[in-house]
Amino acid sequence: MNQRNFFAELKRRNVYKVAVAYAIVGWLLVQVATQVFPFFEIPNWAVRLIVLAIVIGFPIALVIAWAFELTPEGIKRTEDADRATEKRGKPYAWIYVVAVGAVLSIGLFFLGRYSTGNYAASRSAFEELRRDKQSEAAPSIPQKSIAVLPFENLSDDKNAAYFADGIQDEILTKLASIADLKVISRTSTAKYKSKPEDLKTVSQQLGVATVLEGSVQKATDKVRVNVQLIDARADSHLWAKSYDRDIKDVFAVESEVAQEIADSLQARLSPAEASTLMKAPTADTAAYDLFLKGEFELRVANTSLKAEAFDQAAAWYQQATARDPNFALAYAKLVECRLNRHWFVQTLTDAELAEVKGIAEHALKLAPDLAEGHVSLGIFYYYGYRDYGKALDEFNRAIQLQPNNAPAIEYSGYVHRRQGQWQRCLEELSKALQIDPRSADVAGNLGQTYGLLRMWKDAERVSRHAVSLDPYDVIGMRALLLAILNGKGDINEAQSVVATFPPDNKIIIMSIAGDVGSVTGERAYSFVMVRNFESALKVWDNVGNAPADDRRQAAARSAIRVIAGDFAGAKADAEKAVRLLEDRLRQQPNELVSIRQLSWSYLALKRNRDALKSARQLVELLPPEKDALLGAANLAGLAQIEAHTGATADAVAILRRLLSLPAGESVSIARLKIDPVWDPIRHDPGFQQLLTTQEHVGP
Repeated sequence: MNQRNFFAELKRRNVYKVAVAYAIVGWLLVQVATQVFPFFEIPNWAVRLIVLAIVIGFPIALVIAWAFELTPEGIKRTEDADRATEKRGKPYAWIYVVAVGAVLSIGLFFLGRYSTGNYAASRSAFEELRRDKQSEAAPSIPQKSIAVLPFENLSDDKNAAYFADGIQDEILTKLASIADLKVISRTSTAKYKSKPEDLKTVSQQLGVATVLEGSVQKATDKVRVNVQLIDARADSHLWAKSYDRDIKDVFAVESEVAQEIADSLQARLSPAEASTLMKAPTADTAAYDLFLKGEFELRVANTSLKAEAFDQAAAWYQQATARDPNFALAYAKLVECRLNRHWFVQTLTDAELAEVKGIAEHALKLAPDLAEGHVSLGIFYYYGYRDYGKALDEFNRAIQLQPNNAPAIEYSGYVHRRQGQWQRCLEELSKALQIDPRSADVAGNLGQTYGLLRMWKDAERVSRHAVSLDPYDVIGMRALLLAILNGKGDINEAQSVVATFPPDNKIIIMSIAGDVGSVTGERAYSFVMVRNFESALKVWDNVGNAPADDRRQAAARSAIRVIAGDFAGAKADAEKAVRLLEDRLRQQPNELVSIRQLSWSYLALKRNRDALKSARQLVELLPPEKDALLGAANLAGLAQIEAHTGATADAVAILRRLLSLPAGESVSIARLKIDPVWDPIRHDPGFQQLLTTQEHVGP
């Protein structure tokens, strides 16, 4: 068959017609898939499958067109169909099929081209409606993002959970040093199970594309580590590996896993970051085991704020450094542990602070590029001496070394808050919450900051979130309670909320030693607000055995009775408190919390001049110009003492000033109206005029 006859035969057998019709109908199907499927949220792979099927089907259709013909009597071989056609004449139905298909294809093409904007707007509105049903709109999830979930402890010894936690933590720490990755902090991942049932929800809550699941089985000198990297958005496995090693090789496993993850996520590593992945914190596995026990206990202490938990954590760290004197990370975490105890439980002496500084500097001498070492030294400058400039220098260096270091970003926010740089504080705490989205501590502090700025709705929203993450988080509880009392002035709601808090928590934070609430604790003061003084006193029936507990109990009870007007009943507690506190201040002359407690104990004994002197000393030691957070609280505390000692005009002047500052934790119009601490000056014309004053709101 020559070429001319071949093309003539193609025409005679309707192959051309079928090709044209197939192309038109295929184009129509592609238009339908691309324009309609997205509206119903049909995934893109379905569109690709249709296009592939159309391409594969084209040659098949041409072969069938050569051999067969579609007739009114059904499908026949072409030769038989030709004989029948000669009797009936040529059918033209195919022309209508092609024409209709062409019209529909063109219509869909132009519909898709010129209605894209309307469709996008409609889809956007739909997405917005769906997001409104959620608590907050989820940010876009970067491809290079990961959360390392808690590792399951498969050891026969169930007390070895701390070891599995440590493996997880070390892998996470190595990944946090990679600037090209978004790595979620351990505080947030700790809220989940080792193998969550709904990884897509985990992905949305943490804002990550991938998660690492794992398990650890430890037996004498052997360890087995199983890990699997999962695309959390699709809930599909990317890879899984098992490592059976001697216990001494566990550090190599951590490095290998971190490197494997970095490779899988195509993260760009600098030479310094690549070196960090390969480093081991210590060569002594026994020291490492002791260190992991300290890490476990420090997490307990940071939540409970109990002295004994901090002391146990410190003991583990000290044992670790005794075994390995070059264990820089253990020294750094020992510093953090002791400073947290200093800030939240009981102040260290100057000699003890000097010792802690020496430990921090020794850690950095051993490992100058240890991010945790710079964080611990930054905390020393912040908590130890409120040297905010040096503290920020250390936190910034930690962030340079480890871009995903949530504590360094978090502490930077706290320092800027003390400096009165409110917008920077909000930005940094929000950023820390992105890296550590399930951290009740960060959320509680962000809620507290909104409260200081009198942004009450935000304060309540974020504080409720903090308490939902951890019902035992003291900062979140306190921030929520103050948002309700100071923002709404709703005593009944405040009482209902307090009833949901753990009953053994007095909601007292020793680092905030400003007004009378810091003396009584916020739980007790919630009863004072409704003038239920007996219930307020019962909060302090049970305390610990430490000397600080005795001082705290006696001062709190005497302050409660002063507000109740029961000076006779306050006498015994006040005399005890004065004796203990004066002795303490001979050892620690500038301990803020003891000075505040002493001012109320003096007041209970009607030693008004001494009460005023102590309250003024606090303001001199830490005025608002030096500390925007605690300085304002100290001013409020002075105004309260003045209100109870007849210095009414001075008290009103301070309150007027505080209403013009971000001091919402201490003073708000709603709180002034209901707080019984102001009863001695409530009917003063100057005080009444304050209730109509415009108060400062926002950064």
